[in-house]
Amino acid sequence: MTGYASLTPEGETATVTVTVKSVNHRFLDLQLRTPSSLAGVDARLRALVQQRIARGRIELAVTLQSRRQVVMDVEVNDAIVEALSAALDRARERGLVTGPLSPGDVLRFPQAVTVRERVEAAQEDPALGPLVEGAVGDALDELDRMRGSEGGHLRADLDGRRAMLGDLFERAAAAAEVGSQALRTRLTDRVKELQTDVSADESSVAQEIVRFANRSDITEETVRFRAHLDHWRLLSDAPEPCGRKLDFLLQEMNREVNTLGSKAEGRGVSELVVALKAELEKMREQVQNVE
Repeated sequence: MTGYASLTPEGETATVTVTVKSVNHRFLDLQLRTPSSLAGVDARLRALVQQRIARGRIELAVTLQSRRQVVMDVEVNDAIVEALSAALDRARERGLVTGPLSPGDVLRFPQAVTVRERVEAAQEDPALGPLVEGAVGDALDELDRMRGSEGGHLRADLDGRRAMLGDLFERAAAAAEVGSQALRTRLTDRVKELQTDVSADESSVAQEIVRFANRSDITEETVRFRAHLDHWRLLSDAPEPCGRKLDFLLQEMNREVNTLGSKAEGRGVSELVVALKAELEKMREQVQNVE
């Protein structure tokens, strides 16, 4: 499920900005971006996400704005400066340039002078880790509320589709029963024909009966499909993540529909089987959004 959350709590030594967003994914795919000063808490942040979210592509970004006084270090690359000076001396000897090498000349070469922020112990403030973990936890709570709201809409849609699926299957089973009765009538007539044939024996009659039983009986498929619908309801009502289980359940339902379509006869059965498979495919696409 999709969601977005952003928080900016302030600590004594730094301001923390946490941004987390999620999009649909078959499994849990976490992308974590934190400053190098928080490398020690990366594992705990990953654990926080894994405790709250079981499915989806999660992007979690943490930035810090320190309140400490910034101290800059300036480093001069002596080798580059000496090489520049020697090159200018040769150019002066040839009359190409005049004047000495000035500080402005050196600053024009980025590699000659490096200015960087000094890494101080203040960045390793022991209170910073708990501050960041708390901010990430709050952001995940906000994300969960947004995902929960979307989940409510998905639940309503899938519940309606499940009810429609059950209705379609019952109609298909009823049509198959009508077709089975017609087939039974034809079989009865065929058995009567065999009995009047002096060359027919009891084994031929038995084979006809077995053929009929194997071809038209959908009792097992009907019982299993109804059980799958009940199982769906239990999974949806449970507090645990159920997206993957629902996906598997839809595969099992599709198998039962395929078997029903290959065994059942009767007017309208084929159309109902097509409608069932189309509805199952729609539900499978929607279930990919469920955690």
